[in-house]
Amino acid sequence: MRRSVFLISDRTGITAEAVGRSLLTQFEHVDFMLRTLPFIDTPEKADAAVAQIDAIAERDGLRPLLFSTLIDPDIRKIVSRSKGLLLDPFDAFIGILETELQTPSTHTIGRSHGMGNEASYKERIDAVNYALSHDDGATTDHYTSADVILVGVSRSGKTPTCLYLALQFGLHAANYPITEDDLVDTNLPKVLQPHRQHLFGLTIEPRRLHQIRTERRPDSRYADLRQCEREIHAVEAMYRRERIPYLDASHMSVEEIGTTILHRIGRERRLRSG
Repeated sequence: MRRSVFLISDRTGITAEAVGRSLLTQFEHVDFMLRTLPFIDTPEKADAAVAQIDAIAERDGLRPLLFSTLIDPDIRKIVSRSKGLLLDPFDAFIGILETELQTPSTHTIGRSHGMGNEASYKERIDAVNYALSHDDGATTDHYTSADVILVGVSRSGKTPTCLYLALQFGLHAANYPITEDDLVDTNLPKVLQPHRQHLFGLTIEPRRLHQIRTERRPDSRYADLRQCEREIHAVEAMYRRERIPYLDASHMSVEEIGTTILHRIGRERRLRSG
């Protein structure tokens, strides 16, 4: 089965995408064709969106699914006249919350992914700058400021995870690559020894690592399957020997890796509303 899906927003579409994708993952036997329509913030844009939705409905012979986070009631009304099935989490829950909180909502566009709390936003940007400057062992001068230091072999997912932890949760996340030279010595690299309490390891299945490295450097020793097997075996032995908590990230998204690390190290998510 194939169904067309529109993710509609008056701003970036990030919230609509997150809600829509989360719900659609529960229907693994359906092939969804997703289209994001961001910045639908005028009647003219809404009319153009409706025309596009209706054209797809005619083509498919089935009504498209519409995940909407539109705030303006006039624009929502225009979109609701389309031939799609409108699914609006704001419409479903705002009224209930207004009753419970005994106060009307502001119906302000762009709150979900705007700057919001300025202090929280600055905290996240500072954390991103920290992650970038402490990527791949580029500098180790400020490891004392780290909330977590990810370690692992090359291409095991350290960099994207650090950036996710920084941008989403404001964590100071550094990462240090465990090289072949580091694995020759049975001891933890000297630069990491004073920061043992902040270390968290990532590992990955050798065949998955081989696949990733082959895309980067095909037909190289770096990407050779046996080399990948040797490195993973050695780094996991080091984790166990040094009692470093670690995670197999072979089949996990960056979001899953980051959230699991937060839970494992016992850190609260630094998220504020408003």
